[in-house]
Amino acid sequence: MRSVSVVIPCYNYGRFLPDALSSVLDHQHGVDIRVLIIDDASNDGSDKIVATLANSDSRVEVSAHTSNFGPNATFNEGLLDWASGDYSLLISADDILTPGALKRATDLLDSHPNIGFVHGHTLKFGEGARLPKPRTNVRGWSVWPGQVWLEQRFRVPRNLIATPAVVVRTSLQKSIGGYDLRLPHAGDMEMWMRLAANADVGYLRGVDQAYIRFHGSNMSMSFTPLMDLRQRKLAYETILDHYGNRMADATGLSDIVRRKLSREALWLAARAYDQGQTKQTPVHELVGFALDCWPEAVGLPLFRTLRLRQQIGPRAMPYLQPFVLSAFANKTCRWSRRRFYDTHGI
Repeated sequence: MRSVSVVIPCYNYGRFLPDALSSVLDHQHGVDIRVLIIDDASNDGSDKIVATLANSDSRVEVSAHTSNFGPNATFNEGLLDWASGDYSLLISADDILTPGALKRATDLLDSHPNIGFVHGHTLKFGEGARLPKPRTNVRGWSVWPGQVWLEQRFRVPRNLIATPAVVVRTSLQKSIGGYDLRLPHAGDMEMWMRLAANADVGYLRGVDQAYIRFHGSNMSMSFTPLMDLRQRKLAYETILDHYGNRMADATGLSDIVRRKLSREALWLAARAYDQGQTKQTPVHELVGFALDCWPEAVGLPLFRTLRLRQQIGPRAMPYLQPFVLSAFANKTCRWSRRRFYDTHGI
């Protein structure tokens, strides 16, 4: 029977922890499970809940920090220093596995030794809401060559994989190292790309592997859109620094991701004017980020409409937005039509 090391970091999430632990210990048959709960110096009484849960099952161990290490250092303690199973799973104390998730993932890993990690779909639910009914019958799987999967991530520069839905080959995890301490927000995205640079990627089709709980104290809530953009940019730069020599077109992929992040920053700045949110949104920093990513962004229609919004001003723009965008769209359409006619000699 294959073994899985499950790491559950907890910082002030003690109230959620029983659900997470039960989903691991009570609903995952066909695998040998060991659990490490790491209390990262919680100050809300989570330590008492952790101790009670650990005493209730011999498969559970506890590491209690006397000072706060932060998420990535805590993850690395469990994944690099403690995990010894064939496979590893990192799940936050506020998330939940679906029944049978670990067996489904390890079956795919067992059958394809070239796969470094397996992931699947996740379901979302709000605090206090009933869990949606999960799909638990595998309808198939996909195996992506790591380099192909990695290049696709540059074309869609967002993290599309939730951590509790990922089961990793422990030997590979220890080989490539832990989470980058510079990336408290985008460390998981960088980790998936790093794994893919060294192994193939498996995906389980037609099933739900985990639940993501949304509540008022989600860690992701503390990161602004600008912080998110900066973290993603650093994640891609890190991958290019370490693995760019393995990519067929590292320069082209770098250009793609920079253009996409630049456009996203400009769109956020423009939306702030449309919604009358310029006081709450760091417009100048977003524009600076966009031009740093891709200086040629000054020639984009989106950049020109942003300048027009700035001329109109944040007070009037929410009311004039439909007229401004309509006029600009008509102008762009006429320009495109003229260019087509000139190009084709019409």
